[in-house]
Amino acid sequence: MVTGVTNSTATAATTTSAADAMKQSIGLNSDDFLKLFITQLQNQDPLQPQDSSQFVGQLAQLSQVQQAYNTNTNLQNLLSAVNSGTNMSTVAYIGKSVTAQGSQVNLAAGGTAQIGYNFPSGANNVQIAIQDSTGRTVRNLSVGVVSAGQGGVTWDGKDDNGSALAPGVYSFTVNGTMADGSAATVTPLITAVVDGVTMVQGQPVLTSGGVQIPLANLMAVKQAA
Repeated sequence: MVTGVTNSTATAATTTSAADAMKQSIGLNSDDFLKLFITQLQNQDPLQPQDSSQFVGQLAQLSQVQQAYNTNTNLQNLLSAVNSGTNMSTVAYIGKSVTAQGSQVNLAAGGTAQIGYNFPSGANNVQIAIQDSTGRTVRNLSVGVVSAGQGGVTWDGKDDNGSALAPGVYSFTVNGTMADGSAATVTPLITAVVDGVTMVQGQPVLTSGGVQIPLANLMAVKQAA
């Protein structure tokens, strides 16, 4: 009995939503049309009645328009349900270690951070520059020659003078050269443990400290160590 009531309520809500959309779009809904239709019948000349085929055509047009708005409303409800399910499923990422495209890392107090990269063709003289929130470079890491594929280093959280830096979000850039001296193509990567999910413009985004990780940037997910 409860299920039946729930379904009826949902159907009524869908119908009302479709009628409201129809009213907003064309200025009339099915109730308005029927009132005009009945008024037209009541006021027609009995000696020269309206052509019944025209009435049938008008009713058919109303039915088509109403059906179109009902279908659109149902599709919107279905899309909302799918999005809601997707949003809830992202909670499963919390506590997992993820690798994603990105150039920001979260440095915890007294901790380290993983900085990664992907060189499709390998590179020479690979250098990593780490910047604080003001854009000032606080650490330079020399990696040297790397092979094609993914790699990375562990940043100890210190600056070039060996002093521990304050916890927070830091940015980094990765550069390297090819054998002919030209700049190598590289994709910066981060590996972090997800600690939350936030909504950005209606879309779920994973977070690790102050770093945001869009789902589209994920490359790998595994159990955190």
